[in-house]
Amino acid sequence: MTDSIRRFIFASALALLVAALALVACSSDSESTDMATLAAERAAAAAERAAQAAERAADASQDARSAAQQAGSEAEADDGAQSDDGGAAATAAAERAADAAERAADAAERAAQSSAAGEPADEDPGEITIYSGRGESLVGALLERFEAETGIRVKVRYADTAQLAVAILEEGDRSPADVYYAQDAGALGALAGAGALAALPGSVLDRVDAKFRDAEGRWVGTSGRARVLVISPERVPNPPSSIFDLTEPEWRGRVGWAPTNGSFQAFVTAMRQIHGDDVTEQWLRDMIANEVREYPKNSPQVQAVGDGELDIGLVNHYYLYRFLDEDPDFAAVNHFTDPGLAGALINAAGVGMLSASDNRGNALRFIEYLLGEHAQEYFRDQTSEYPLAAGIAARSELTPLEQLDPPSLALTSLADLEGTLELLQEVGALP
Repeated sequence: MTDSIRRFIFASALALLVAALALVACSSDSESTDMATLAAERAAAAAERAAQAAERAADASQDARSAAQQAGSEAEADDGAQSDDGGAAATAAAERAADAAERAADAAERAAQSSAAGEPADEDPGEITIYSGRGESLVGALLERFEAETGIRVKVRYADTAQLAVAILEEGDRSPADVYYAQDAGALGALAGAGALAALPGSVLDRVDAKFRDAEGRWVGTSGRARVLVISPERVPNPPSSIFDLTEPEWRGRVGWAPTNGSFQAFVTAMRQIHGDDVTEQWLRDMIANEVREYPKNSPQVQAVGDGELDIGLVNHYYLYRFLDEDPDFAAVNHFTDPGLAGALINAAGVGMLSASDNRGNALRFIEYLLGEHAQEYFRDQTSEYPLAAGIAARSELTPLEQLDPPSLALTSLADLEGTLELLQEVGALP
């Protein structure tokens, strides 16, 4: 049994025990402890869910170990590597279950202490519904932390940033969403322009440089990312200085892009704003004629460069660091291009509060949380993005944000996503 398995089983059992004690303590004084009883019951339920997650993770870990042993005796080396991946995934699941169990134990212990002291627990903090264009693999753990630290129950709908923006517009005043958490500023700008986002207080907006928030205060950036070329330093010793060089014959079939990705679409929108529709259309057609290779998103491009299948990928800077964190010798580097132009775009993930929401207190609390020290350090340490709130430095390997030379382009100008999608379809980059 691994240390992770032992840890989450112990934490789950502890959570259940403490929750039970809290319920017993609550029963001694019904008048003063009604809310504490409710809190203890919630803690017990959370502990039970954590225990169930622990059991599932333990089963997954055992299955992964069995698969790995079988692979070691019967399969080729590639199959063995896949089994190792399964074991690593199960271990990661076990660790997440352990963390959940420990949080449940803490919650149960606080409820027990409140009951024993005859103090009423805090009133129910309620819930929040978040439409997140940021993937669960990127921000799921952060949203779980918010729920654990605030007690606010989080409901999340994960989907593509553009799809969620369209859904909010279609739902109108009937939308269940309180907050829209977007991958890029273009979609936020589109919703703001349609009147779907409410103005945020100055105390929230002032935490972030004016370049990374809406001029009318309807959304605010939470983390930043730079457009780069991820390249093989061995196969591309003299990388191009501009994205426009990628249409040259020497790069035929050696470059990748992800036209369905929201960040790529925002980049194309920036190109349209800076260079005009005609120049942008010609660049897209020339890239296709030069046999650019299509990928579903950014990370497969980075993997392909490291594996030697691709020489250059058009991506955001932070994807590379996920690979380097796992393998410091990963064979790829980021290359910055086009100072002051579209190739040097710095976009922002950001958040806005829906005008139709009647839950603005919790919506603002979530937005403030994303701009707080804890979340900003998460973006730095876990996703390798640029923190945007004042006072939080980027990770040391990154070129400081103030030393980069992005285009002098207001991020609100990236709102014309519809025009970009039409252009990508017209040239054949999208179906």
